[in-house]
Amino acid sequence: MDRVPDGYRAMNSELLQQVSPDLPDPTTWFHALVPEPISQSPLGPGPSSQPTHFYPGSASGNHVVGIADTWTDQIVAGSLVPAVRLQQSQQVLTAVEAVEEDSGIRLVYALLTCAEAIQRGDFLLAVLLVNKMSNDLLPRVNPSCGIGKVAGYFIDALTRRLYPQGPVSGLIGSVLAYQVLYEHFYEACPFLKFAHFTANQAILEAFDGYDCVHIIDFGLIHGLQWPALIQALAVRHGGPPFVRLTGIGPPSEYGSCSLQAIGSTLAQFAQSMNLGFAFRAVAVSRLEDIKPWMVETSPNEVVAVNSIFQLHRLIGSGIDPVLNWVRSLNPKIVTLAEQEANHNQPEFLARFTEALHYYSTMFDSLEACQVQSDKDLAELYLERELSNIVCCEGSARVERHEPLAQWRARMARAGFKKVDMGKNAFKQVSMLLSLSSAEGYCVEESEGCLKLGWHDRPLIAASAWRAETQAESCSTVVLDGSSSTGFKKDTFSFAGQH
Repeated sequence: MDRVPDGYRAMNSELLQQVSPDLPDPTTWFHALVPEPISQSPLGPGPSSQPTHFYPGSASGNHVVGIADTWTDQIVAGSLVPAVRLQQSQQVLTAVEAVEEDSGIRLVYALLTCAEAIQRGDFLLAVLLVNKMSNDLLPRVNPSCGIGKVAGYFIDALTRRLYPQGPVSGLIGSVLAYQVLYEHFYEACPFLKFAHFTANQAILEAFDGYDCVHIIDFGLIHGLQWPALIQALAVRHGGPPFVRLTGIGPPSEYGSCSLQAIGSTLAQFAQSMNLGFAFRAVAVSRLEDIKPWMVETSPNEVVAVNSIFQLHRLIGSGIDPVLNWVRSLNPKIVTLAEQEANHNQPEFLARFTEALHYYSTMFDSLEACQVQSDKDLAELYLERELSNIVCCEGSARVERHEPLAQWRARMARAGFKKVDMGKNAFKQVSMLLSLSSAEGYCVEESEGCLKLGWHDRPLIAASAWRAETQAESCSTVVLDGSSSTGFKKDTFSFAGQH
């Protein structure tokens, strides 16, 4: 357990592991969920000569800790604090830790019970639980880190689900807000960087020996992925190819960076590298609105299709037609990076529980970020995702993350085969991770994929695929007895952590 100056911080994953998956009947434990309020702060009310008493109210019985002096009285000028007073201080800190951990566990129980109540339609109980968590349990934990911070985000999301204001689709927010948060998420943690690195490595290898190449990016955003690849192609052995980049994204808003402006910046960079470059912008509000004619491929070019955290948005509205026309382009490589989680389960409680575990680990990993401004905005980036998962249903719920195993099956059905990234990419990713990221991030190779995670939890999976040839398709039909063939997944997944 980590201790912070302003209170106790239990790692989210630690508390979640202590909560039994079998929830008790809420009618028998609801009133026992919140102990009686603590009348005084465990650290004392401030400068005073009166003793302070602390009653954590734990299940094992109440404990009383008394402090005869104020904190300032315990510091002796020019000398060490007496051992007896150090012991008293440690007792108080231990008591604080005990009550916060107890309240953290109660918060997790309350969150899961609230989700279960929503699933069965008991909205009265759900509202009561949200009020109890907001007014009684949340104030008992440190809201700036650990389970206090995560619970606050989930309580807000549950509140918006129970008290909807305006269209729920607005939870995704404006293009400008998304661009700002995306950039800070990129800077705060290694997830996007390694998704870009693994995809670029696969594309670079697929383009080897070709003079005219075309990249179709399903989510251009700021174009942060492409300068590194442009540089690598410019200096590759045998000379650089001519590069076409089709950048897909939402129509620009006032104040946001337009696709064309991003393309112009990339073109200037390519020119500085003496690389032939052409850019085409395709502005669509939804990915499912993309049609093959919009990307204008040529028969004399090699095509790569890139999707970083994008394809899961199509699952609820029809991903198969999009994969079918991508397959019709006969791409040399398709690079895919997705969240390694199952947030597309039909039952709300299962989806909520998975999201609580997943985002608790994500927020834990962000604690390693050294730049406070990046960390704060990166947390808002994650909050937008989890809010969409918790608050929205139907077409408004676009954050439909699915694990790598399900993407393998889906890509296989669409006519793609795996492209193995190999040990070289794993070694490079591991080296870059050790040089640029905090301790706790892990990467591992698994069946040609790379998974990036935090400690023992995989969080992001990256894979690469190629279009299956007609001969391979026929072979699959004979061997399997079905016409369902797959994307051969050339997956390098961010080995993260099981």
